[in-house]
Amino acid sequence: MSKKHQPILENKTFGHIVAVAFFIILGYSLFIASSNINYIWKWNSVPKYFAYQQLTTIQAPFDGKAIVKNGSIEVKGASKTKSFTISKDYKILVDNNDVVYQDDDLASYTVWKKGPLINGLIVTLKISAVALVIAFILASFLAFMRISNYHFLKDIATLYIAVIRGTPLLVQIFIFYFIIATIFNIERFYAGAISLGLFYGAYIAEVLRGAIQSIDIGQTEAAKSLGMNYVQTMANIVMPQAFKRALPTLVGETIALVKDSSLVSVISITDLTKVGREIVANTFTPFETWLVVAAIYFSITFSLSIIGRKLENRMKKQGGM
Repeated sequence: MSKKHQPILENKTFGHIVAVAFFIILGYSLFIASSNINYIWKWNSVPKYFAYQQLTTIQAPFDGKAIVKNGSIEVKGASKTKSFTISKDYKILVDNNDVVYQDDDLASYTVWKKGPLINGLIVTLKISAVALVIAFILASFLAFMRISNYHFLKDIATLYIAVIRGTPLLVQIFIFYFIIATIFNIERFYAGAISLGLFYGAYIAEVLRGAIQSIDIGQTEAAKSLGMNYVQTMANIVMPQAFKRALPTLVGETIALVKDSSLVSVISITDLTKVGREIVANTFTPFETWLVVAAIYFSITFSLSIIGRKLENRMKKQGGM
């Protein structure tokens, strides 16, 4: 039999070529459009916001003569003398018996420092990690409350999830920070992390509940027939399978949490977004700054997507998905 002819639009190679051409045309169009606006691009200023060199100097305290010895510099003035111990990291800038004047540099040391974008990235990762732990712990309790036979637990969890999912995250951050955090004297960082955790705990709870209830009840009955109690059944039979089924959605919620962590900047947490606003305010470079900030967020979320995909593929090989 002759091989069936594949339509060109369904051809994989042709599809990749068209996609690449589309993005090239789109990028070129944006470049042309940006060239027509009255804006001076300053990409050369971006690297220093990732890392910069800090210069530390030792200066002469008064006019005099510099006496350079092994590991020290002594400045002899008309009526006083002062010695400085110089570590090996410093570069001596004067020679022995040089005449120096007050505030002249005697030695200098250059060290690399983290720029504001790196510091903001660290804060974003920390607050996202803390919020994620809070969200998963809370979601676990809420999920079991939702499937509980005790109606008061089910009602409490249902109302909490409805309220949290029915109000904006930004409003919840303000309420928690200005009311609850003020009453209990909670630090700004933890106020933001807890707000995120409480919000995403409601969403993750529904994901876990759906995954748990998707497990065939026959497996629970089989576990009971083997003498397992409720805790053993959940820990050894139901939850491992439920987690596998919920994994793609859980990865998506994790990515959404990282992106929404940018909202904590409204309560003056110096995360990546707040650092971006400060850089724009100081340098008037909004295009470069926000493009770089967006690229950093994308690198985080894309990395999480890759990790989630690898975990999903590994679990598929083990079965149960």
